Amino acid sequence: MRKRLSSSQIIFFGFAALILLGSVLLSLPVSVREGQTASFGTGLFTATSAVCVTGLAVADTATYFSGFGQAVLLLLIQIGGMGVVTVAVSIAMFSGRRIGLMQRGLMQESISAPNLGGIVKLTRFILRTSFCAEALGALLLYPAMAARAGRWKGIWYAVFHSVSAFCNAGFDLMGGGSLSSFAASPPVNLTVCALILFGGLGFLTWEDFRTKRFSLHRYRMQSKTILAMSVFLLTLPFLFFYFYEFNRPVWGTLSGSERFYLSLFQTVTPRTAGFNTADLAQLSDSGRCITVLLMLVGGAPGSTAGGMKITTFAVLFASARAVFERDSEARIFRRRVPQEAVRSAAAIATLYVSLLVLGSITLSCVEELPLSLCIFECTSAICTVGLSVGLTASLGALSRGILILLMFLGRIGALTLVFAALNPTGSLAARYPKESITVG
Repeated sequence: MRKRLSSSQIIFFGFAALILLGSVLLSLPVSVREGQTASFGTGLFTATSAVCVTGLAVADTATYFSGFGQAVLLLLIQIGGMGVVTVAVSIAMFSGRRIGLMQRGLMQESISAPNLGGIVKLTRFILRTSFCAEALGALLLYPAMAARAGRWKGIWYAVFHSVSAFCNAGFDLMGGGSLSSFAASPPVNLTVCALILFGGLGFLTWEDFRTKRFSLHRYRMQSKTILAMSVFLLTLPFLFFYFYEFNRPVWGTLSGSERFYLSLFQTVTPRTAGFNTADLAQLSDSGRCITVLLMLVGGAPGSTAGGMKITTFAVLFASARAVFERDSEARIFRRRVPQEAVRSAAAIATLYVSLLVLGSITLSCVEELPLSLCIFECTSAICTVGLSVGLTASLGALSRGILILLMFLGRIGALTLVFAALNPTGSLAARYPKESITVG
């Protein structure tokens, strides 16, 4: 009797198959520019980075890949950002096929929807909103891109960077400096930051806004948590970057507006976009630490962003507060947090930190590099951010393999990997004896 794959296994193999297909396409001679040598290793790394919407690169996207290669890259970013399951179900919907219970369940798990009812309608809303946001972003970016690349090429640049920003991918066509040439451009800074934030808020938060508008008290607890944490994570890091980091002599004399846009961009981009307007190698140790923390947090569940997710940190903080207050249950916005959510948050944090530490130490030993730089690069990989201090392109095959693995695990989710491997069937019928253990 044929065994049916679980939802986690389907998501796992779906992403793996897309990465393999993308690797083959990006390794074709037609995908690279004249004078460049097509390489499967480069194709594999780039495809993984695109599907996992990371942005780390071992070859310059603008000068290495041809127009065809860049188009393949953009398609991989779009599918990776929306989710393999979302795109597959969308294709089935538009082809007129009936969406069965299994597909609805897959979709529910893929976008972290609370229930199965209305999942098809929600999918249509996600598609419409995503494409409208990307189209508006491209329209706003076009004047700056046309001024840089010309009228017709500017259209392609505007579309590419809009999709890359909305999907929190971080790939660009500007060369090695990413968007540093637009560091003082208000339209580019504000548009890219808005796309990153909007893509990272999560599909369910969009739906809450669509149905309840500005009646925040009627939002789901999850949406309110995401919005509150987002404001917090935007405010404090911005103040740090504005008053300390970009006030340091190493950045030269910056005007107030230049410092404002640099600070805003450096606050937003670690929330897993991967673009940069400043040379990250010049960041202070404190600035690098803040960036690593922002990368770890990431965006919302069921969004185009990566990281451990805002809600994971919120649940952990709520659980810690409950312990400090000697309360038996964690609470957020006057709602009790289920124990299952607390256990899942602890498991996710443990898995991410364990993989991050293991990957960083291995990278440091193999490449004989400072551990702090390896932590930054590995955090960027597992949290699917794409920011780099300039190490990735110079790494050897083994180290690139480590980053590929971290990007893949970070995109599909640590728990999805465990569930796909173990396929747990539920609690055991028998229960073991309970015994006390002291912690802390």
